[in-house]
Amino acid sequence: MVYFGLMFFDARSVAVLLILLVGARLVFARRIAGTRAFRPQLIFALAAAGAIGFLVVVSDSPVFLRFYPVCISALMLVLFFVSLLHPPTIVERFARIQNPNLPEAAVRYTRKVTIVWCVFFVCNGCAALYTALFSSLETWTLYNGAISYALMGILFAGEYLIRRRLQHRALA
Repeated sequence: MVYFGLMFFDARSVAVLLILLVGARLVFARRIAGTRAFRPQLIFALAAAGAIGFLVVVSDSPVFLRFYPVCISALMLVLFFVSLLHPPTIVERFARIQNPNLPEAAVRYTRKVTIVWCVFFVCNGCAALYTALFSSLETWTLYNGAISYALMGILFAGEYLIRRRLQHRALA
């Protein structure tokens, strides 16, 4: 959205659109899911988008638009890291959807996977910050709009394959 918006519009117009989308997200989230949708992570993501949009409107500088992926990586890092300090971890919660009675070995495994995701979010956030500060809009868009999602998919798929192999080995 940022890349295509800046191709055709000035930074303030893109920021106003971002603010309107954030407002719409707030309205529809409340209507669709009720107050449960207003968890801290959603509020943080929406506040970051709103703050970034506001900074762009005030400064008329498109560079602030590039910081949203940094904020989202930071948010995800905090969520996963806090779940390590206050179990169950995020990964364990997802695992318990499939299997509510996880054995202790599986709980330890989910903790390790959560640590891997924390490392990923640190690296991804650093890469997003680097592209925001030092790269062209095209490079920023390529990394934050494609490469980072591909890396998340690879990590998710790799973890899934490892988990299946470990489950198969445990059953053998």
